[in-house]
Amino acid sequence: MTGNLVSPLDLRKRSTKALMLSSRELDWNGILVEQFQYTSSPDEATSPALSEHRLIFPLGYPAPLIQKRDNRSHESILQKGDSILVPAGYPCSWRNPRKGTFPPKQQLHIWLKPELIKQAAEASEIDIDRLDLVNCFGKQDAQLHHIAMLLLAELQTDSIMGRLCVESLTQVLVIHLLRHYSTFAKPITFENRSLTYTSLQQAIDYIHTHLDRELSLVEIAGTINISPTYFASLFKRAMGISPHQYVIQQRVERAKLMLSKTDLAIADIALQVGFSSQSHLTQQFKRLTGITPKQVRPSL
Repeated sequence: MTGNLVSPLDLRKRSTKALMLSSRELDWNGILVEQFQYTSSPDEATSPALSEHRLIFPLGYPAPLIQKRDNRSHESILQKGDSILVPAGYPCSWRNPRKGTFPPKQQLHIWLKPELIKQAAEASEIDIDRLDLVNCFGKQDAQLHHIAMLLLAELQTDSIMGRLCVESLTQVLVIHLLRHYSTFAKPITFENRSLTYTSLQQAIDYIHTHLDRELSLVEIAGTINISPTYFASLFKRAMGISPHQYVIQQRVERAKLMLSKTDLAIADIALQVGFSSQSHLTQQFKRLTGITPKQVRPSL
């Protein structure tokens, strides 16, 4: 690794890319998602050693690109579904073999703080002194691409459930990188571990107490003093569903109770159980129950 690391924000200030979307103002924990459009066509570009891990996903038509790192060149025709991973601390340069255009025109960049990788590794008892992410250039990985597109969709919608959903996706992304793009490179398993009844009940009680507001995976895990990655895995093992799915399920259950026991308007109930709008409640309610809130109270 190299000293004098450059942050994502500092790198953007040097860039010829136009920023289309960014999660910077959304306060997502440890992850930054940004969509770019190139507005000029440099034939070469240099990327200094960065303070965070960077994933790049081309959006659009296939285009050639050469990456140089560690005095070696790597060439690929990048297309949809491909990915580039540049770990923190590793400088590289880019060159366009076809003069006049710098492909691909649109890109999705995902930045991860190294602390996220460290937390997941520690939760799985991996020796972090021997762990590092590895460079990857132009690899087709359907699962990785799917996670990236789900994060982009959350950035585009920015719903009230977005933060918890993003944190769940972030944990999936981190584990995927550790399994397939690290010096460890073998499946992480939590099979021999479980939440105690007391810890599980404490987390569930916290969720129920705070259903009316946006919930964070970090804060839920913090109530029992374990990492978000560890918590998400053990919660799913204990409950059969992810924390994100459980929160939605409980919001629908509380809405169902309020529909039958109160005269509140459906829009007010939606907000009181933590949904961003009546339409959001209706969507999730119908998905889980097969009927709409109005069908529970047809007079409304």
